[in-house]
Amino acid sequence: MKKKRPVLLIVIAVNLVALIALAFAYPYLMVSPGPLVKGHEELATDCFACHAAWRGASTQRCTACHAVADVGLKTSQGVPIPNRTVKVSFHQQLIEQDCMACHSDHQGPKLTQRSRKPFSHALLVASVRDQCSSCHVAPKDTMHRFVQTECSQCHATRAWKPATFDHTRFFVLDRDHNASCETCHQNQDYSRYTCYGCHEHSQAKVRAKHLKEGIRDFQNCVECHRDPRVEPKEHGGRERGRRERD
Repeated sequence: MKKKRPVLLIVIAVNLVALIALAFAYPYLMVSPGPLVKGHEELATDCFACHAAWRGASTQRCTACHAVADVGLKTSQGVPIPNRTVKVSFHQQLIEQDCMACHSDHQGPKLTQRSRKPFSHALLVASVRDQCSSCHVAPKDTMHRFVQTECSQCHATRAWKPATFDHTRFFVLDRDHNASCETCHQNQDYSRYTCYGCHEHSQAKVRAKHLKEGIRDFQNCVECHRDPRVEPKEHGGRERGRRERD
């Protein structure tokens, strides 16, 4: 039994050496996590174009081909990129050059395929971090059509959806109240609203009607009138008004 142990160790050692040699000779076959993205297909058999032995991919090897000033604007050959999907290139506004923080050019197995990591806005310099419109085109739907302020009033940088504000939760925009944003939100300030100024909603008329019904607290209209199609129940401002009167 003891005589067989050295032979076994030699076989194991030979196999390990063979595997290591194969990994260096054919790394794209032995250790590749999957095919490369289309833009780097020509590097499929040249792992060391991006990777350093035992240290993985490095930003220095990326920037040897991709000049930071041209990323998103020109190809690695210096040719302008036609029909760019973003308004500007944001790579020049990052706090540091770390390509691997977002990119993983190997597509991986089909079940876990992912060629790019989620982008973190924390990688942007502070001066442009909240200037969403410098990179993103504003939506053209009804709610966003007239919005001219920064997206951060409603949206967080960690994800576009869900937004931090659900209009229907606070006030339903039905067919009689499907007004433009500035009708209720003045001076592009969406943290405040007013119901005065529309047809019969003058401040004097609203005050007279509510005082007649015994309601003294009526400054926050949507507390009771969240759905203009439904008459408010006895809650919110109405209850407080009665308590104050008593």
